[in-house]
Amino acid sequence: MSKLPVIVGFGGVNAAGRSSFHHGYRRMVVDALPDDKARRTYQSLAAIMGVPSDQIDWEAQRQYMRDHTLIRKIEGNIFDTEHVAWNKRMALSGAEGVLQFVTRARDLPDSLPSGWQVTELGDGKVSVSVSDGCNMLLPTTRKIEVSSAGQLPTGFDPASLYGSRNHPRGLQMAICGASDALKSMGIEWQTVMDSIRPDQMGVYASSAMAQLDDNGFGGLLGARANGGRVSSKQLALGLADMPADFVSAYVLGNVGTSGPSLGACATFFYNLRQAVNDIRNGLVKVAVVGVAESGVDPRVIDGYYTMGALASDAELLKLDAEKGLTEPDYRRASRPFSSNCGFTISESSQFIVLFDDELALQLGAQIHGSVADVFTNADGYKKSISSPGIGNYLTMAKAVAAAAGIIGDKAIKTRSFVQSHGTSTPQNRVTESHILNETAKIFGIENWPVAAIKAYIGHSVGAASGDQLIASLGIWHDNILPGIATIDHIADDVHQSHLRLQKEHMGFEPDSFDVAILNAKGFGGNNASVALLSPMLSEKMLKGRHGNQVWQSYLGRREEVQAKAAAYDDAACETGFSVKYQFGENVLDGGDLELSRAGIGIKGWAEKVALEFESPYADWLESKE
Repeated sequence: MSKLPVIVGFGGVNAAGRSSFHHGYRRMVVDALPDDKARRTYQSLAAIMGVPSDQIDWEAQRQYMRDHTLIRKIEGNIFDTEHVAWNKRMALSGAEGVLQFVTRARDLPDSLPSGWQVTELGDGKVSVSVSDGCNMLLPTTRKIEVSSAGQLPTGFDPASLYGSRNHPRGLQMAICGASDALKSMGIEWQTVMDSIRPDQMGVYASSAMAQLDDNGFGGLLGARANGGRVSSKQLALGLADMPADFVSAYVLGNVGTSGPSLGACATFFYNLRQAVNDIRNGLVKVAVVGVAESGVDPRVIDGYYTMGALASDAELLKLDAEKGLTEPDYRRASRPFSSNCGFTISESSQFIVLFDDELALQLGAQIHGSVADVFTNADGYKKSISSPGIGNYLTMAKAVAAAAGIIGDKAIKTRSFVQSHGTSTPQNRVTESHILNETAKIFGIENWPVAAIKAYIGHSVGAASGDQLIASLGIWHDNILPGIATIDHIADDVHQSHLRLQKEHMGFEPDSFDVAILNAKGFGGNNASVALLSPMLSEKMLKGRHGNQVWQSYLGRREEVQAKAAAYDDAACETGFSVKYQFGENVLDGGDLELSRAGIGIKGWAEKVALEFESPYADWLESKE
């Protein structure tokens, strides 16, 4: 019988703040929250931003936290948008045909260029005469064309939370996100380890773009060109699978499956698909799924800007030309399904913990929702590798059909909502709205509620679909579907006859929605859509499968788990993130194994890795008459 992948923990950080306990989601809808929840949101932000906790009732402090979260002008702690370093190419020649300069002998190139003559001056210096002129790269600065981004809250520095040892920023964020997700469970990790075999765990995490800052591939590729040296860490730490490797080695002690996947802007869902399939097929009981992506870097911005994909300062000013602004409205850089000019890059680390349904009940785990299925389809033949194609029509239709198979065709019409990809590009507003609208038509959905949270936090590329999933959990918890707050109209070319797209937040009664359909579209034809089930429906399904007696026993165990989880949230709202990072601790080697034909015992694990396998091809060897 198939297992149900249940979400028992979630965490991370993005431009809205800490993800666990719905704090990041609540920052997006804070104006619609009751006072107690709004206050808690500001407490969470104050803890990670370094705002004195005894001042969070002050309107000025709250305004500071509002101004320094979500999409905004890139701040100097990331880089100075007015003075981005680069090398200007210059052609030099002497006034009378010969160029002369003095330098240190040790700074001369190993192989002298043609036309260079060198004269010793003593004290380690030389005079160089160049008869043919030469080209020079002059270190200088320039103003970047794109100044807005969804950067992490001001004052939050993931490197300060543990011995980061020159780790790329994306890996620092991965440690924070995975730690937050684990601690949000309310179950000690050793308890989880003691309840499964070592090979019944999997880590499915990555980044879409790898680690591109100076501690990763950015430093590796630019070191020699900038006159520096390559470090021994840049290549290894730059790899796209490093978020999974770091979480396995330094957070979980994972010896089970490691399955990082990449799918451009749908990367989180590509990882989720592997985890869901492995749990449903009984290959793992525990799956940690995540993506950490740090794209607020001038080189990354330069690349997307050159493609014409980003909302530049100049184009944003054109959108608001009638307002006579002297600088762009950075807060409204991302305007999904409205008049827009490109997406807004952001950074994010999002992780979830999945249990199979039996383990969730056994350990009294919290049930935040469950994943019915994940569908991925490519685009087929296409002209431009970066343009959208037909694959997303397939993934959306299959995700809705899978959900309808669970709750019925009648319920899918009124008890589902959509988390759109919603990038804020002119092309996306047309193509995705057509996909959503046509999908709604074929399933008889008349007024499908659509969220587009990139309006608040921007596009974190590989982590973006993780942002959508975790925001959906918040929607079910607080019964508010975020409106598209940065828009003032829906663009004329948007298909919306069967969609509900609006600026205002949409409040609804508890238990109104059973299903969220999450959509992601990635460069290269990486499309993914997810049928996500509400916590209420998930609990109903588990109770129906396992029976009332098992369910009542589970509820008793869950009370203690919820109390421990709440204690973690209290502490995090007081002092910020608490990172689990075990570098050099409990290191295993061959001497820590107990090898036998029946199984392999591993130090620190109660159960053994089983070596008894039944062949799925046994009957193939039987002779057939």
